[in-house]
Amino acid sequence: MIEAEFLNYNGALVGFSVSGHADSGVFGRDIVCASVSSAVMLTANTITDYLYCKADVKDQGNRIMLVLKDPDSAMSIAAKQVVASLYNHMDILAKDSKGKIKVTVREVSARKGR
Repeated sequence: MIEAEFLNYNGALVGFSVSGHADSGVFGRDIVCASVSSAVMLTANTITDYLYCKADVKDQGNRIMLVLKDPDSAMSIAAKQVVASLYNHMDILAKDSKGKIKVTVREVSARKGR
């Protein structure tokens, strides 16, 4: 199962952690994993390479994490919208691929959210 956890700070999504495998097809041909991987990479690259927002990004093989470094800054407004868009996309994928993706939201404090 793919587990997608989003971080909610002060009413906005400021980061995420995605890990696991959907196991819905042969390795290399799993359309659910491919959909999630593509969406996560697009989100991370948009935030860091296009919006130039400072974020802690970690790629640990089976887990990718991104947390905005300064979620209260004006520069982070668009980045938070991009994270929210990923959340919506993951929620739709989870509904379409029952039992393959779990999406959760965790509240974080300012210190933990950075």
